[in-house]
Amino acid sequence: MSTATNYKVIGTRPIRHDGTDKVVGRAVYGGDVRLPGLLYGQVLRSPHAHARIRRIDISRAAALPGVRAVVTGKDLPSVADKRVELGEGAVSLKYLRDNILASDKVVYKGQAVAGVAAVDLHTAEEALALIEVDYEVLPPVVEVRQAMQEGAPLLHDTLTTKELGEDTGRQSNIASHLRHTLGDVATGFAGAAVVVEREFCTATVHQGYIEPHNATAVWSLDGQLTIWTSTQGAFTARDQISSVLDHPVSKIKVVPQEIGGGFGGKIPIYLEPVAALLSRQSGHPVKLIMSRSDVFQGTGPTPGSYIKVKMGVDQSGRIVAGLADMAFEAGGFPGAETGAAAMCVFSCYDIANLQVDAYDVVVNKPKSAPYRAPGAPQAAFAVEIVVDELAEKLGLDPVDFRLKNAAREGTRRADGMVFPRIGCVETLEAIKNHPNYQIPLKPNQGRGVAIGYWFNIGLRSSVSASVNEDGTVNLIEGSTDIGGSRASIAMQFAEVLGLAAEDINPAVVDTNSIGHTDVTGGSRVTYATGWAAYEAAQDVKAQMILRAAKLWEVSADQVEFSEGSFLHKSDSSKRLTFKELAAKLDETGGPLTGKGNVQPNSGAGGSFAANIVDVEVDPETGKVQVLRFTIAQDAGKAIHPAYVEGQMQGGAVQGIGWALNEEYCYNERGEMANSSYLDYRIPTALDLPMIDTVIVEVPNPGHPFGVRGVGEAPIVSPMAAIANAIYGATGVRLRELPMKPDRILAATQAAG
Repeated sequence: MSTATNYKVIGTRPIRHDGTDKVVGRAVYGGDVRLPGLLYGQVLRSPHAHARIRRIDISRAAALPGVRAVVTGKDLPSVADKRVELGEGAVSLKYLRDNILASDKVVYKGQAVAGVAAVDLHTAEEALALIEVDYEVLPPVVEVRQAMQEGAPLLHDTLTTKELGEDTGRQSNIASHLRHTLGDVATGFAGAAVVVEREFCTATVHQGYIEPHNATAVWSLDGQLTIWTSTQGAFTARDQISSVLDHPVSKIKVVPQEIGGGFGGKIPIYLEPVAALLSRQSGHPVKLIMSRSDVFQGTGPTPGSYIKVKMGVDQSGRIVAGLADMAFEAGGFPGAETGAAAMCVFSCYDIANLQVDAYDVVVNKPKSAPYRAPGAPQAAFAVEIVVDELAEKLGLDPVDFRLKNAAREGTRRADGMVFPRIGCVETLEAIKNHPNYQIPLKPNQGRGVAIGYWFNIGLRSSVSASVNEDGTVNLIEGSTDIGGSRASIAMQFAEVLGLAAEDINPAVVDTNSIGHTDVTGGSRVTYATGWAAYEAAQDVKAQMILRAAKLWEVSADQVEFSEGSFLHKSDSSKRLTFKELAAKLDETGGPLTGKGNVQPNSGAGGSFAANIVDVEVDPETGKVQVLRFTIAQDAGKAIHPAYVEGQMQGGAVQGIGWALNEEYCYNERGEMANSSYLDYRIPTALDLPMIDTVIVEVPNPGHPFGVRGVGEAPIVSPMAAIANAIYGATGVRLRELPMKPDRILAATQAAG
């Protein structure tokens, strides 16, 4: 492990390696893929939120001139059910397959039912209208509390509730119930001087990526399947495709393209198996691209939720007990991120007595998918409003109250994990000492604070490096670059070898060209793939020492490496820079490659982020204007500070949208009424203030350079901070997202 503190590359702000291609339009995205003989596909989607499929007749569509293939769920191979890993959680293969192409039932409007490939898009669209589907329409249920009630319409005849890990055999829409306990909650509340218990609701929201889902497939006559797609994990996609198609991973190559945003929503597969089946049937390459409406209605948003939180404090201001009941909408198939929510809900605080219950509930909405710290924002929205109310009742400054109760090294989470060195206190101190916290407020203005946590993950990563004779290095990795990770990984490699970031040529490659690398998600890439790059650089350094020893005809222990140069320990005249030695590779043994493979299952080091938000609320309309927004976050060690700041600002912007505007609107038939960016309103520049960032650096002891992933935590606390600011401006506490003008106006009028 490196103990250096004065880095030459880490902490600087070089231009990103892929920047030029993206600026001038040369970067290749999934929609740009063109192959000889390419056919264009379309997907028929269910018009109903809940219905049995009695019959599908594709004969008229198949007979249409220009149509080359038509597939339905019956074309998927029949295989035994099993659990399939998605990168951030696992799912039943049966449910995964039905989400690709429905078999006996549809459980949300927009679920894929059939796929068509034709010579052009217009012909494919015409063919969709010729597919006849006989549905038995069933009543839908689109809200989590309704779905949990006895007598609610059942989405799945075979779904039985798992209660604390045991299958009850009881049919219901509750897929699972998990519980974490710590201490004695009843005793804790008995000793509390002040107790606050509140209920909260959050809406279904979309990740808001700009690029729609896409896939292009070629199924060759020899059984080799190649797929070009925009994915957050090429290996994860390959493994899912292999399971759905019952096709060996050795015969599947996934070529990841540049990705126009994902935030967790491009971890699951949707189009890839359909494109593959159409290609096999037609004998041609087939491309599928979703419309914006299909993205909203046919892919995974983050779950809506119902949460009840109860917390108690003693006379000294210490939180002595916490209780959380959380029910998450999984969508049409089980798999809401309840486990992550349960891990995060109270993790910003040192509380001796806790109980957390979390329910994974199916409803007639698209199957939920991860969205940036999945589950944690909903949990923090509830807890941080209750914490604010407790501070107010005690007459304490809200930041001081949080500092008094903040998690520290040695604090035990509700799920049993004990924190190593963390930066919760330092992050809170950063916002307390920020000028934003002292700016005077005017009438109708309010200030809110909140803090959030994400645990981060490690998983598997591989990196390989080949040294060029000019001293540059080609760095091969398998992590999709969403937020500048090519640069952050290259910089860690360069730091080890004393090279400049510009001397490293990073490339993201396909699944045949690098060792298994897990999904870009969970804030793992700069941490884990960066660590693999560190190990690859150490491998290169060790081999280069052998090359220098061979050149000088000494043993390797007589050569040392310092600040980018190889030195003879006993002859100061013998000194070669990395580039000088690279020029002599041919005379010392030929090509030189290094590799790094890691699987850090612990030590990812959680990240904390805190907000100060100032808002102004129009008393006549209820409209909220965000005046100032400050975010402080512990990055462990900021490899590329500009990209860290970008992650912080991006999470803040998404949090503002989630807080004030964004929601899936459903009618009584379970139909989404706002499936476009005209009606589903994400923030624009006109809605946003300048977002001030404060990078806190408490090194992670579980990484060579002290890195903590930074992509998740920024979205966790903005909703609660904005709610607390609205309370400061209006005197009313809102507990439902989004906090739209009509809700604010109704609440202020009801309060008199």
